[in-house]
Amino acid sequence: MQNSDPPVKSQIDYAALPPVFDAGAHHRAKIGFVLLATEQTIEDDMMRLCPPGVGMHFTRAANPDSITVDSLLAQAPDLSRAAATLLPDGSLDVICYACTSGSLVIGEDTVFAALSAGAPTAVPTSLITAVMRALQAMQVSRIAVATPYLDEVNRREAEYMSARGFEICAMQGLQLEKDSDMVRVSPKFIHDFAASIDRPDAEAVFISCGALRSLEIVDALENKLGKPVVCSNQAMLWDCLRRAGIADQFSGYGRLLRDY
Repeated sequence: MQNSDPPVKSQIDYAALPPVFDAGAHHRAKIGFVLLATEQTIEDDMMRLCPPGVGMHFTRAANPDSITVDSLLAQAPDLSRAAATLLPDGSLDVICYACTSGSLVIGEDTVFAALSAGAPTAVPTSLITAVMRALQAMQVSRIAVATPYLDEVNRREAEYMSARGFEICAMQGLQLEKDSDMVRVSPKFIHDFAASIDRPDAEAVFISCGALRSLEIVDALENKLGKPVVCSNQAMLWDCLRRAGIADQFSGYGRLLRDY
């Protein structure tokens, strides 16, 4: 026989009490990413390895489905607006412009100024900044570089990294212009393509572009080549976490995230 007595109501009037707050779900750090409007890979990669207690927050800046020097330069004026849409309460710890080619074509100083204008309390960084910091942390200066880009973007990348002290032993691009094509390059092809660009004098291989699904194959490629492999999204996650004071390490995604 079921008890038909009505439930006893609480004697506490919670509506009359102030709410009880805690530190929130993202109590360790909050990280923001300004993505290209066409981006389809980075959110999945960042959320795959997002540590407990860390918030990953995303916004987008306008761009066409075209990755050229001109289209990347044209995105610069929209970065401040996009950054300002992320946590306007000022609780963001780090903000990153999540485009390798865009950050080197526009230039880090210009990117940082734009991000800081939109999110003044957050530490600004960019994807090319993350890559170079990662290579420096691993004490690597001679690199072979695999990209999906057109040659006009590859030339800019080689010049930019060379000016920062890196020696480009080899560089090859897939001559893709559309971001929507870059996201569809299979991880197996990325693995084999990057392996083909390696040279004996290269201390590491760098797979450039956040749109490529390189995170999935970086560990296997390191095992094949016997040397460090850095890819854009791996480096970006590492850089943003470290700048936010998060020291978590991850196995299965290359030496950078496992050991540094």
